[in-house]
Amino acid sequence: MKTIGVLTSGGDAPGMNAAIRAVVRCGIYNGLTVKGIMRGYQGLIDDEIEDMTLSSVGDIIQRGGTILRTARSAEFKTKEGRAKAAEVLKKHGIEGLVIIGGDGSFRGAQLLSNEHGVNTIGIPGTIDNDIPCTDYTIGFDTACNTAIDAINKIRDTATSHERANIIEVMGRNAGYIALYAGLAGGAEIIIIPEVKFDIDEVCDKISYGIKRGKLHHIIVLAEGVMSGLELSKMIQERLPKLDLRHTTLGHIQRGGAPSVMDRIIASQMGSRAVELLLENKSQRIISIRNNQIVDDDIDTALAMRKEFNFKLYELSKILSI
Repeated sequence: MKTIGVLTSGGDAPGMNAAIRAVVRCGIYNGLTVKGIMRGYQGLIDDEIEDMTLSSVGDIIQRGGTILRTARSAEFKTKEGRAKAAEVLKKHGIEGLVIIGGDGSFRGAQLLSNEHGVNTIGIPGTIDNDIPCTDYTIGFDTACNTAIDAINKIRDTATSHERANIIEVMGRNAGYIALYAGLAGGAEIIIIPEVKFDIDEVCDKISYGIKRGKLHHIIVLAEGVMSGLELSKMIQERLPKLDLRHTTLGHIQRGGAPSVMDRIIASQMGSRAVELLLENKSQRIISIRNNQIVDDDIDTALAMRKEFNFKLYELSKILSI
């Protein structure tokens, strides 16, 4: 193997740049030519490819987002689009491709390998932490820290005004950001897709807290359940005298400088991706499990089910009494 490529696909996540940096520098260290593919699979189809050097990835480990940019591609979902992508890889002599993204990006890599024999390695990068084969995805820890910072600030004003606040966090259809940020932020109530919630139970807990003399109530809501506005209306119908506000954190959770954990995991995964390609291994997804960097066959990885940490959720309920 002489030439490899790297791209980022789907939603951006803090730490993607650290992974790109690791792929490029480890590749060059091992005598490989490394090419950066701009704007994900669409950029691959459009032949937006640049030669990467050591300087190309200088001063990026601390930056959020992705220097390679990212985009979603409807064209790549077609056989014709993937055939174009394969031809572009062949044109540039790219023998191995590292894809940093989520499950949709990995399924694209799987098709590219199966249909055109492209050597692919996947690195999980998404703040949602919803990739089944890995304990943590690149960007998740930073997103949780961003949410924690917001919770801390909202609590200050909630206490001052003796009010309740709903804080809606991202996560798509998973409740990991809500659970981790809610537990670490001392939220009174955490609402996630994995656990069916009872609106009357939520209101009873708020009423109990008020009687106990609590000055504020922080409710962390995962976007996969409903919007903050919807939940706010449901609570106000039952507790019309409650002073209630809602805040949607939105895309600030996808930006910002990556945490130490995200930088280290990204660096380890990027390095391992190069090692796998040098070992002539393909269709692998890299993960971290039990604090070890491991890799799985892509078919096996995509068929896995992620076990939600219900013990952590139960702990959050106990600690929020």
